[in-house]
Amino acid sequence: MSRVLVTGFGAYAEEADNPSGVIARRFDGQRIAGCDVFGRVLPVDTESVRGALANAIECSRPDVIVITGVAPGRTAPALERVAINVRDFPIPDTDGRTPIDEFVEPGAPAAYLSTLPVKAIVAGWRRAGIPGYVSNTAGTYLCNQTFYLARHLSRETSARVGMVHIPVVPSRAFEIGSPPPPSMSMDALEHAVSLAVSIAVQHDGADLRIGGGAIS
Repeated sequence: MSRVLVTGFGAYAEEADNPSGVIARRFDGQRIAGCDVFGRVLPVDTESVRGALANAIECSRPDVIVITGVAPGRTAPALERVAINVRDFPIPDTDGRTPIDEFVEPGAPAAYLSTLPVKAIVAGWRRAGIPGYVSNTAGTYLCNQTFYLARHLSRETSARVGMVHIPVVPSRAFEIGSPPPPSMSMDALEHAVSLAVSIAVQHDGADLRIGGGAIS
């Protein structure tokens, strides 16, 4: 029986009710595709997130890890293709730190690719009417750092590891301003992450060979 770890983040900056953290809390203890799901909310703190993530991995011993994070301005859920070994924060973390051009893990690879079947997940989203896509940058903030760490900490295992960026929910979009940024309901976001988990667990063999690249 597969075990799945789904992580989200707590509050930071203007994201007082981070939907990724809400999803992680709601998924904790659920079963998806016959698998036990462990949901954990991680701190938006560049110094403590590694320990929190390592503890979550040690406790759950997952076969699949799905990192989730909110990204205001994203138009739809996005499967991240790559995590890079860079911390270059555009805003402070919750402890006021703003690392610039620092490594996530000194001496480690420059980047890690997702080991989730990203194209198969996007195809599954589209069949379900969810306008998801493949993203080629996870940014240089805590989401990228955590995605990189999840791959690095699991590099000697067979776990499938990747990240889903999600847009804000409508109530938050209205707060941001006019015109409001793209948003999706919490139910739709939960459905997208649940499908990503289900497909990651059940997909056999190589990922689908379907278009998902970008010019920029």
